Amino acid sequence: MLSERALFGHALSIFVTFVAMIFTAGQIAGILEGELEGNPDIAVHKLAKIEEGESGSLTFLANPKYTSHIYTTKASITIVNKDFVPEQQLATALIKVDDAYESFSKLLEYYNQVKNNKVGIEQPNYKSETATYGEGIYLGAFAYLGNNVRLGDNVKIYPNAYIGDNVTIGDNVTVFAGAKVYSETVIGNNCIIHSGAVVGADGFGYAPNKDGEFKKVPQTGNVVLEDNVDIGAGTTIDRATLGSTILRKGVKLDNQIQIAHNVEIGEHTVIAAQTGVAGSTKIGKYCMIGGQVGIVGHIAIGDRVRIQAQSGIGRNVKDDEVLQGSPALNYGDYNKSYVHFKNLPKITNKINELEKKVGQ
Repeated sequence: MLSERALFGHALSIFVTFVAMIFTAGQIAGILEGELEGNPDIAVHKLAKIEEGESGSLTFLANPKYTSHIYTTKASITIVNKDFVPEQQLATALIKVDDAYESFSKLLEYYNQVKNNKVGIEQPNYKSETATYGEGIYLGAFAYLGNNVRLGDNVKIYPNAYIGDNVTIGDNVTVFAGAKVYSETVIGNNCIIHSGAVVGADGFGYAPNKDGEFKKVPQTGNVVLEDNVDIGAGTTIDRATLGSTILRKGVKLDNQIQIAHNVEIGEHTVIAAQTGVAGSTKIGKYCMIGGQVGIVGHIAIGDRVRIQAQSGIGRNVKDDEVLQGSPALNYGDYNKSYVHFKNLPKITNKINELEKKVGQ
């Protein structure tokens, strides 16, 4: 889960165009199913941190350590938990909800839906005569749809995106600008593919000949993304040599991740940026993998595994293990060992002193 500060950073970035839209306290309370204390006609058009709030802005209070700021903020509307009871008079209208953090996230999601509700076909673009699409299509300028492409309803293909031959895409899928989806890829419903991602490029398959030269092995498989999969910007997912590279439903990948050929990632696993997974490795369900993790090929990682950032995984991993280090150790063992790692110079000096005494 994003921290409160990180959530604000994310919010501010996606509300860049919020200034063009105005919401009233009554409308926001309705969206959030909250209890409004204040004028329902108060309008906001931007977001602010609670300590930086000004007239016309919306903020929220979820972390008690920021409570003092609600008495000085000039934000027009503040989302708070239902159990919040002000100790002083407030200049801000309150919207009380069960969980202010969750409700603020819900509001961002609602706004994203409004902001990204693009429809229509922009010109110029290229659509093969054999490509088909459902209702609510958005096809941005310079987008490309290859032969036999099948798009479901409410699919949004942003400018300069490439959809190769025989690709199938389900309903409510967004492919952002500049993303590339190679031929034969299968994408389920409610998926998001961000800019610069490449789905279905050849796997890294080469075989040495008798002269030590490497000959390319044809990569004839494909990539399958099941429902509710998100792919971050600049992430690459290679097609299988044979069969499929598969991301099961609910998988979330951060930016700049490499998923090699024939990898399979289980349901609702999340992976942070700059992680690399080598070929034919199987990762289980509900795993959490930190940034810059390296995972070798042809191993199996169990369910609910947690791997700390910058770890190196070179062996099979059982269910529920928590790992850190390179090569990775059990998280508890790593922390115990680190106490000694950082004291190695002192330990070495003591050993040297003892050897000198023994030698005397």
